[in-house]
Amino acid sequence: MDLGRHLRYFLVVAREGHFGEAAVELGIAQPALSQSVRRLEEELGVALFDRSRRRVELTPAGRLLVSQARDLVAGETRLRETMRRVRDGELGTLRAAVPPATPAVALRGLVEQMADQAPGLEVDLCEMAGTELVRALGEGSVDTGLLTAPFEGAGLLGQPVHRAQLGAVLPRGEALARADSVDLGDLAGRDLVLPARRNAPVWFERVLAVCRESGWIPPRVREAGDTEFLLGLVLVRRGVALETAAVAAREPRLAWRPLTGAPLHRRTEAVRPAQDAHPAAVAFAEAAARVLARPPANGGSLTVGGGHRPWSRVYGEGPITLPG
Repeated sequence: MDLGRHLRYFLVVAREGHFGEAAVELGIAQPALSQSVRRLEEELGVALFDRSRRRVELTPAGRLLVSQARDLVAGETRLRETMRRVRDGELGTLRAAVPPATPAVALRGLVEQMADQAPGLEVDLCEMAGTELVRALGEGSVDTGLLTAPFEGAGLLGQPVHRAQLGAVLPRGEALARADSVDLGDLAGRDLVLPARRNAPVWFERVLAVCRESGWIPPRVREAGDTEFLLGLVLVRRGVALETAAVAAREPRLAWRPLTGAPLHRRTEAVRPAQDAHPAAVAFAEAAARVLARPPANGGSLTVGGGHRPWSRVYGEGPITLPG
């Protein structure tokens, strides 16, 4: 019995709730799909679907099988990918993902650290974040990557590599920008600017929950796909951002103030499969921890997601007037 294939078919039917639609997605005939699910039910000795309605529904046994089937299918996919890499002689390459906007100096540091720790290993870096990276790790197309914690991903193991305090990012001309610290409750009535939810969906919801608990329910939450857009929205007074000091330092017309009680810290973890991980994945996590903790010569920060840019000019404190 080809258990992996039958489980994959089962998962598609479970998601679609309809054999016909699932068959179209899989590109097979509906009778063949129905037969595959029947064989799986016979093999396991339980009914997986209630077929008494127009759209099939999972039985209690079917609901229990869904999560385990996902793990088994993902494990099979990783196994096949690992064996392909062995066959093609690719285990000398570590495929590592970093978040968009990772500073160039941090990328160089990662490559140099890995060259010292694992001579002869090629580190193939790519940009990836959030759910896209979780999916790639599950499928085995990426060996390891840096993610904002917490994250959702069955069968994945995270190793902490960096922790950074978040503060309020405000235009310098505002009264709050002259305070020693900012209480989240003092921001009531203002919009909130956050990095796009897709980059760290669990963390995104965590930030909103902390704001609500502190008495700030933003009328609008604006999502920014990159750091420059996030800073630009704050600069033109479209909201307050909650970011690291390193990110705020990229725009001298903005001020960073710590939050009272320091309720928010962004944690970065190096994530890898809990089973059958690449042998060099642990070394990558250790290298990332050293690189992200090491300040560059100009006194800035290597924090992923936005680094320090030195400026020679200090801008005025007054409001910014936009043309037109």
